Parts: sequence; structure tokens; C-alpha cells
Amino acid sequence: MKKLPGMVYLVGAGPGDPGLITVRGLDLLRSADVVVHDRLVALELLDEARAGAEIIDVGKAPGEHRFAQRWINALIVDRARRGRTVVRLKGGDPFVFGRGYEEMVACRSARIECVVIPGVSSALAAPAAAGIPVTNRGVVRTVAIVTGQVAGDGSGPPVDYAALAAMDTIVILMGRANLRALTEALIDAGRNPATPAACIEQATTPQQRVTSATLATLADAADADDLSAPIVTVIGQVAACASDASSNFWTLVHDAGMASTAV
Repeated sequence: MKKLPGMVYLVGAGPGDPGLITVRGLDLLRSADVVVHDRLVALELLDEARAGAEIIDVGKAPGEHRFAQRWINALIVDRARRGRTVVRLKGGDPFVFGRGYEEMVACRSARIECVVIPGVSSALAAPAAAGIPVTNRGVVRTVAIVTGQVAGDGSGPPVDYAALAAMDTIVILMGRANLRALTEALIDAGRNPATPAACIEQATTPQQRVTSATLATLADAADADDLSAPIVTVIGQVAACASDASSNFWTLVHDAGMASTAV
């Protein structure tokens, strides 16, 4: 009898703290035959894979893509065609700037069943971990999530900075390299230079740091604090709520051994 193709699950690993993966995602991770993971996935989660599972690191660092996306697509399809259950473990949520949809299309084009298991996106979790509500009744009604790779790289459709600048809260992912260009573009598009802003580095981990400034001074402040990727940037009145005390909380949680429900 011909063996049926395997399954592919696109699993969101959450924003950093391994305890923020969903229960469903953790169950699938523990039973998978193959785990294909990104760079920002908490290493503690990989310890949850079952004995004998194949673990494949396809992580991409900023400016250093060891594996082309088409190669990753082919890899997960190949393993599924061998009848294996594949968990594609992706930081945050697979469909928020995670190229998860491309992987789903590749699987379905190959007649491989693919199921998306949503994850906690850093676009919402990082501000929350820093004490920032991206919405606030009576103050904020709109939120925009944008990739920070839109400035200066010449790829993708042009950004309507005037429309973006008009949003109450702007959350920028993957924006460290282009932070200065982005903030300047928003100011040129009419956003008040005095608008509160904050960068959260390595959110929900013991290494979390928060840099608070104004839109006009944020890039200089990030440089002065020597922030490095991954960071999440929040621009808007709510960014004034940022608190370093929230960063201390994630350190205490980790030290107390409560950071992950998986350990």
C-alpha cells in the first residue's frame, strides 16, 4: 500500500519567551518527526522535540540569508513527501512578516496538507512586555504594523508614509537597520517629531531592554544604548507608557524558572 504524504504544520513559536508558545503548538512540536526552525526561536523549545526527531536550523540573520526561501519550501515539502510530520517552527506568528503564506502555498501546490497554528506576534507582545498598550480607549483607535525593511532596500511596493504617519500607533518589526530612515520619513510625512517612541530589544526574554525617546531622537537613543536586532519599535502617544520595570519582570520570571510551561 502506498504511504500517504505527511503533514506540515506552520507553528508560531511566540515572541521570545518559550512559555508563550500555544498549547497546540507545543503538542505538535513534541510529536513531530521533523522540526524546521528559525533563528529567533527559543532554544528551550527545541529541547521539547521528541527523541529521534530531525532538527533543521534554517535561520536567517539580518543581511545573512544562508538558505533561500525556495530551498526552505522544497525542504519541508520533501520531508512531508517521505511521510513525515513536519513542524515548521517560526518566531512570532507565521503570517506576520514570517513568509508563512509562501510556505503554505508551496505545500499545497505539492498536494501536501498544511495547517497554520497561529502564534503570539511580537508586534503585540513586545509592546505589552514593555508596558505599552498599542490601543488605549479614548486615546488610540488605529494601529499599523509595518516591516522595517521597507526603507532603503528598494524591494516591495512603495510605502505611503503620509497614510502611515496618520495612524495613532505605529509598530515596526525588523526595523533596526533602517530605524533612522524610517523615523525621518515619518517626520517628513507630517508626524510630529515630539511624538513619544520606544524600542524594545529581545522582548519577553531576560535580555529585554527598552529605550524611550521621541520620534526625532529615537535613532540616536538606540545608537547610544547600542541596541541590536531583534527590536520592535512603537511610535505614538502610547509609547510614553513604556517602563523598564517590565523588562525586570521578564528577568525575574526566567530566574524563578517560570519562563516556560515546557520546562
